[in-house]
Formats: sequence, structure tokens, C-alpha cells
Amino acid sequence: MEKVREIVAYKNYFEEFLNQQTKKVQDKIYKILEAIETLEHVPKNYLEHLTGTEGLYEAKIKLGSNIWRVFCFFDSGRLVILLNGFQKKTQKTPKKEIDKAIKLKNQYYEEKS
Repeated sequence: MEKVREIVAYKNYFEEFLNQQTKKVQDKIYKILEAIETLEHVPKNYLEHLTGTEGLYEAKIKLGSNIWRVFCFFDSGRLVILLNGFQKKTQKTPKKEIDKAIKLKNQYYEEKS
């Protein structure tokens, strides 16, 4: 399958999150990331813009009744930068997780310039 985007993890936040998950969850995460990489139009149930943020997205992973989120953003349109991830236990995404993702995104751009 041809890639329409490239996915890159920023530092080791995503990897640390991934390593804490079971093999089954990891496989599901890879499946969602592959969809983000290869589909021209990624469905909203896989990737959604976080309301009230500047360009922050969450990749959505669901397995049974469990839900995980991985924050990411686009750099130069075709490059997806993965940030932190967490298991979602409440209806609303916790503010501290969003704040962490925004902080990491800002760090990324500071280091890049």
C-alpha cells in the first residue's frame, strides 16, 4: 500500500506508551497508524481534531470496551508527529493529557527552528 503520509514519533513518549500495552492493543494501534499513513481521507473514528486546540489531533484506538488515545499533529501537511498516548477512562479527554501534548508539540517546533 502506498503511503500518503509519513508518521514519526517525537522523542520516546509514544514508544513508552506503546510498550505498556498488551500485544493485542499494540496490533490495533499499528492498524490505526497504518490507516492514517495510507488513506487519503482518514475516517473520524480513527483520527479527529481536538476541539479548542491549534492543530492537535487524537488517533482513536478502541478494543472491546476499552479506549486509548494517541495525540499527534501534522507538520508540513504530510508528516504526522506522534506525541503521548493514554488509556481513556472518562467521557472527556483529561485536560492534563491535552496540556502535555500541547507542551510536547511546542517543544518540537522550538527544537526544529
